[in-house]
Amino acid sequence: MKIIVTGGAGFIGSHITDRLLKEKNQVLCIDNFDNFYDIKEKQKNIESHLKNRDYKLAEGDITDKNFISKTINDFLPEAIIHLAAKTAVRPSINTAELYYHSNVTGTLNLLEAIKDKKNIKFIFTSSSSVYGLNTKVPFEEKDSILNPASPYASTKIAGESLCFSYHYNYKIPVVILRLFSVYGTRQRPDLAVRKFIERICRGEEISVFGDGGTSRDYTHVYDITDGFCRALDYTKKSFDIFNLGNSEPVKLIDLIGIIQKVSGIKPRIRYENFQQGDVPITYADISKARKILGYKPTVELKTGISEMVDWVQGKL
Repeated sequence: MKIIVTGGAGFIGSHITDRLLKEKNQVLCIDNFDNFYDIKEKQKNIESHLKNRDYKLAEGDITDKNFISKTINDFLPEAIIHLAAKTAVRPSINTAELYYHSNVTGTLNLLEAIKDKKNIKFIFTSSSSVYGLNTKVPFEEKDSILNPASPYASTKIAGESLCFSYHYNYKIPVVILRLFSVYGTRQRPDLAVRKFIERICRGEEISVFGDGGTSRDYTHVYDITDGFCRALDYTKKSFDIFNLGNSEPVKLIDLIGIIQKVSGIKPRIRYENFQQGDVPITYADISKARKILGYKPTVELKTGISEMVDWVQGKL
């Protein structure tokens, strides 16, 4: 299968590409190597991919309409996995315009480029953040998404809406995957799990916003990767939405306890005020993904954290 992975040099995208190449697919990675964090990390992520004859790299930005159109026309994919986006929640509070340009315009450019082509499957990466301040848990795909807590969440809702419009008008087969708190090796340095592990292993103080009682449905990147591959194999040419989570929310303070147990290092914690854009809980109902895709998360949090601690300590 010929597959384009946007954001394919990043954390999740590089893991998905590992799996796709292992299964003998042809992969074209589109990535702009944004300097939000050290681009050397992304370059490291794709080192092995560049040695694979079934892999191609197109360096460019999804907001460049001509670049996207030419890249898609030249490669002629059977599917697009769209991960490329500005993704951090808190920075979106003060840079909303940049987030909308990248996340909404970029998605629009991809859909425009394939609207007149037949049967290119479009897998859109959404987020648990679309559920916003929803007080009903666990979150189901049919729940309201009208109360986003951040501009980032709003861009993902807008992206989902665009996907539905283009499916409705042009019959593009669309699968939307709402991801829940993904962690694992190659995680971005600004994300909580990696940040906590790095600072604890260095003996540095960590900041906890609020009382540590916020809960997240931490989901290992291997399970997320499996969910994407199952979405690729989903043959129904429709518009569908699936949660990909672990369905076991864990309090932040308990996550820190697991890191302490695995690393053997007692953390130094500084408690700070609750942050703008944060939500109190994410909790995925994955019954739909289980039933239709056969999705079943298998990596336990302690196992995943242990792997991450080894990975981080190897980098320090």
